[in-house]
Amino acid sequence: MPSSAVKWSPVADAQIILTLGQARGILALVNGEEYRRAQTVLDETGFRPGEDGIYQLGAASPAAARAAVSDLSRRADLSGVRVTMSGRHFIGDTARDIAHRLPGTWTARVAVYEHPVWQEDLVPWVWDSGELGQAVQNARIPYAAFLTNLSTDTRLLLVERPGHPRDHLVGAFAPSAFFERPGAPHAPRSVVAPSSPGRAAQAIAERFLPAYDRAVHNWRADTVAEALSLIHAKLSSWRDHRARAWSLDASPADVAVFGEATSAFLDTAWREFHAVMHHAPALLDRCRPASTAWPQDARPLDLLARALLDTENTREDVDAGALSPAEHPVRIWRAIETWLTHRETFQRQARAAAPRPPTAPALPAPPPALPPGPHTPRR
Repeated sequence: MPSSAVKWSPVADAQIILTLGQARGILALVNGEEYRRAQTVLDETGFRPGEDGIYQLGAASPAAARAAVSDLSRRADLSGVRVTMSGRHFIGDTARDIAHRLPGTWTARVAVYEHPVWQEDLVPWVWDSGELGQAVQNARIPYAAFLTNLSTDTRLLLVERPGHPRDHLVGAFAPSAFFERPGAPHAPRSVVAPSSPGRAAQAIAERFLPAYDRAVHNWRADTVAEALSLIHAKLSSWRDHRARAWSLDASPADVAVFGEATSAFLDTAWREFHAVMHHAPALLDRCRPASTAWPQDARPLDLLARALLDTENTREDVDAGALSPAEHPVRIWRAIETWLTHRETFQRQARAAAPRPPTAPALPAPPPALPPGPHTPRR
């Protein structure tokens, strides 16, 4: 996790941001180190907090609402609380309108960061190499919306774009078990979402989600490649070490013969192979060797998938106590050895299966030139 604290421009110690909700009327969001002072002012003027931490005025006639806001402004001024009228729609409404227009099933919710330090919770999870990652670390984000696709576990972050009166920024959280930080090589770039929910959803669906999909695929492929490369390097070192006393054809599965050194190597290989087990299945599902220049790769890919299944079965047998200590390394090593044997085949098929960026629409061809006509004298 990043060690540096979030940096933002100074704001009032206590601030109330007023906005208008589609179905909830006048809403108030608080922030600042003295946010409780702002909450007290809201309590005294008839605003009540909802389950999401957002205050609302409740049912009131236009005249009563104006009177309540006027009273709020007066009490806030006496208490040293700054009141700001937002020129945007409530971010929760915007997020829900976008979610309804995205492909698939999405949910939307709002988080309010009353105290500035709470914003730091976003930093280690935002997976972005663009403007959103910079904003989360360097600007003040008093509230945000989360969009989640329930079927793919894709989680997006929507915030108001700092320094711009209308636009939003949309980026992603790292998928489960990903540990990259903002600005990491694989991270996708956030997009600027217009204030119109329809146009924002279009930008997300057509530009950001495909880029996110490619980033996840490439991250998985590189993670598997790095794990297998490390295991291969450790295997080479182990063989060099054992060559002084044993044949180079010896297998690490002969743990009973080689003792503690081989056990340590297998433990390391097994730990690294967890990354292969976690990320390779999603990549294998995308591989279509018949549509590549290497259709003969279908057989090795089947062997790799079967090796993963054997490894899962081995883990279940170990948990159930149905596997002896001598059998465990033998079965595990067979699966790892299969992946080391065919790792180059897997890597080229994984690269070939990477999602392609959308093609730009073709520009219309210019109309053919007209044949020269008769010369008309200038009058």
